[in-house]
Amino acid sequence: MMIVVNKRDPFEASLVKSRRGGRVKQPLSRDAIVIEALRQLTSDGLEGMSLRKVAAALDTGPASLYAYVDDLGELHALVLDHALGGVQTQAPARGSWRERLVAILSSYALVLSASPGLAKLAFGTVAVGPNALRITEAILGLLDEGGIDVAVAAWAVDLLILYVTAGVAEHADGLDPGAPDGAVAHAVARASAREYPRIDASRAHLLSGTAEQRFSWAIDVLLQGLLHAPKPPTAQPRRVARSTARRPVPGRSR
Repeated sequence: MMIVVNKRDPFEASLVKSRRGGRVKQPLSRDAIVIEALRQLTSDGLEGMSLRKVAAALDTGPASLYAYVDDLGELHALVLDHALGGVQTQAPARGSWRERLVAILSSYALVLSASPGLAKLAFGTVAVGPNALRITEAILGLLDEGGIDVAVAAWAVDLLILYVTAGVAEHADGLDPGAPDGAVAHAVARASAREYPRIDASRAHLLSGTAEQRFSWAIDVLLQGLLHAPKPPTAQPRRVARSTARRPVPGRSR
């Protein structure tokens, strides 16, 4: 199947020199646009960030931004990768490969937890920028150190990142379904022992553990499974037809 991608790769887009500057206005740049968009995302949430609002904050018209970004989707990709620059991938040499991997994933979760908007953005945006590649490279290196087959590891990166991203996004608005007064606790409490005998027998365990304990346990379960996972089915990479006008955006399906 041929997949034609008409959008350019924002991380390979050529630099644009701003025509404005001087004492009145600071020069417009892709970095300035991304930083302002991230500020709006952090303060106003995903719905509160727009090209129009970014342009207004930078004292320019929306049309001026299109010299630097194609559309809101491209801006989302740039903003996400800029935020992912805060993820620590240089874990200390001490500790097992599992502990160091948990440290990277914990750092990733901490970065996304900076704001509800960022967590939601990460859940709906395929990360393909330099910082996303840096994180992927670090995770692949640790999985290799743990003896996990290269083909299994390649698919496992998506599994691990998606698990963490979904977990952070679930709590993005400050909700904790597993809290003592949360939705899960109320549902378990009202569950009839006659209708739901297994839930009744598991009441204490269903709500036990801290968020950190559950996170570490879940990652350990995934890694334990990966150590014994079969290799993914061999398949030819999907072919991508290059447009003569645009460069294709590298990425993968979720």
